[in-house]
Amino acid sequence: MVDHEADISAGTAVVDAGAVDRRGALGVASDGVLARVRAGAGELTGALRRVAEHVLSDPEAAARATIVELAERSGTSPATITRFCRAMGFEGYADLRLGIAAETGRVRSAGWTVDIGREIQPSDPLSRVLDQIMAADTRAMHDTAALLDLAEVERAAVAIAGASRVNIFGASGSALVGEEMQFSLHRIGVAAWVWNDVHEGLASAALLRQGDVALGISHTGQTRETIEMLAEAGSRGATTVALTGFPRSPLAELADIVLLTASQATTFRPDALSARHPQLVVLDLLYIAVAQRTHDRAHAAFRRTAQAVDGHKAAKGAAS
Repeated sequence: MVDHEADISAGTAVVDAGAVDRRGALGVASDGVLARVRAGAGELTGALRRVAEHVLSDPEAAARATIVELAERSGTSPATITRFCRAMGFEGYADLRLGIAAETGRVRSAGWTVDIGREIQPSDPLSRVLDQIMAADTRAMHDTAALLDLAEVERAAVAIAGASRVNIFGASGSALVGEEMQFSLHRIGVAAWVWNDVHEGLASAALLRQGDVALGISHTGQTRETIEMLAEAGSRGATTVALTGFPRSPLAELADIVLLTASQATTFRPDALSARHPQLVVLDLLYIAVAQRTHDRAHAAFRRTAQAVDGHKAAKGAAS
């Protein structure tokens, strides 16, 4: 059944195109079109959500379909398809089709022969498993590169480079990612701490002040403890940074700077776990950007820290 009118209220006010893509109009380039749809789908409801899910389930078919055909297949209406295109930042359906066609064409020409969504069976050889993992991770990193606003990375790097204290907040897997960032910053002389306990994190956040930086990590942007700690830091005047996969999430909404990541969820790995490598890539970029902006201090600190642990490395030729 096609919902010609009933979908209007559900499809109008959910996605802000500027929030889905902070780089500008999505129609400017076709890079990362499906990643943008995937990132925005979680913020859609009703008919618009059905359109997004249908496009993601078979992008090549969507690129070939007319607006009427796509409306019928997704159980919506041509008017809903038009609203969906505008929500994604396109002027119309023709631009969306061209973007999807260009992206799926590049995927084929680049040799994307692995069916990422195929469930891994117990009898599958490790070579197949490896292909699945590599394809999913590589695609997620390319999608993240397309989504990421480098101006936001620049703002975060400048803030961290000038901060007297950096607090990193995250829970569970996000805490592990935060620990990697804390270690990297610490090696170049940036005073950074990572907190995954909400009581300790809130106490530390309460001591932050203007000029300090707080980084909250949560793929969904819905982790209550991380939101509370970042909010406390912001209330004390610290510059707040969110690393998340959802631009309209509560974590992103309260942050001064938002760094977006994409993930390639599969049947063998949940979305949050799939986001781990893209998160590390973005934080590695941020770390290097900070090191560039504090080159002399960072170089000296790295040299001293390397010398401090050098005596604990096994001598060449020593027996194991």
